[in-house]
Amino acid sequence: MKIPEHIKNAKKPLFSFELLPPLKGQSISQIFESIDPLMEFNPPFIDVTYHREDFIYKKRHDGLLEKVSTRKRPGTVSICAAIQFKYKVDAVPHLICGGFSKEDTENALIELKFLGIDNVLVLRGDARKEDGGFIPEPNGHAYASELMGQVLEMNQGKYLHEELISADKTDFCIGVAGYPEKHFEAPNLRSDLKYLKMKVDMGAEYIVTQMFYDNKKYDEFVKACRAIGINVPIIPGLKPITTKKQLTLLPKVFHIDIPEDLADAVEACKTDKEVREIGIEWCIQQSKELIDLGAPVLHYYTMGKSDTTRRIASKVFTDTTHRIASQVF
Repeated sequence: MKIPEHIKNAKKPLFSFELLPPLKGQSISQIFESIDPLMEFNPPFIDVTYHREDFIYKKRHDGLLEKVSTRKRPGTVSICAAIQFKYKVDAVPHLICGGFSKEDTENALIELKFLGIDNVLVLRGDARKEDGGFIPEPNGHAYASELMGQVLEMNQGKYLHEELISADKTDFCIGVAGYPEKHFEAPNLRSDLKYLKMKVDMGAEYIVTQMFYDNKKYDEFVKACRAIGINVPIIPGLKPITTKKQLTLLPKVFHIDIPEDLADAVEACKTDKEVREIGIEWCIQQSKELIDLGAPVLHYYTMGKSDTTRRIASKVFTDTTHRIASQVF
């Protein structure tokens, strides 16, 4: 089922989760161990991230270093297949520009269609660590809008190179990313919203936001989107702070602000256990407020660990269910 259909059919707030594929050499059982504790919340869909290649340097027999390409977290497509087979839940693979040619993308989309996957989240993806900026793959896409265009063409039965008679059309529902604090490469929020509206006008059917910690920014972002005619569901992305070092790491990596109250509370902690409790409580309150603001789904970035997410979702789920019940009676 497509994401907007899940939202339309919902009788109560929805919870969804995002997972990382395990590192190369690790077992898919780690994925199942992350998902199992979260199934009590009946997630309508589970996202699985895609990761581009990295370069490592290996020492050769002659003493020189050889630059070798490696993908540390492979398996997104097969993990999505396993999730749908085991849990009967819609899996949403991320599609990225970085590290993939148009042919790679086409082949991946064909596999996803054969597997009965209905939704994809289209992203540009990050630059490699050693690159000064994002460098597209040869014969690949430089922007998420270009990648989205290829998905839309396949939805119309248009494939690369070959003139296919009566080509079987794909029917992917496309999601895109939104940035309540703007994408770090955008000169301003207005410019960022212009390109987001372009993707929606092209055919994007829902938006998932970057993580944020101030609900006012999400509320203002949604209102700004609606004001310019972006009327698709806007799903907030949430991640609790669990260690003190994330106060500097998260703003650096994701270009987001940490509210003063949260930062002060974390800095006052003496242990990461205390930080984790602060982060959980903040995310619980944030989640409840977002439901009141009309968020269609609460989407939690688990980073491959479910225990913290489970505690948050359990409290929010229980309190929300009790509140709905009291309103009915």
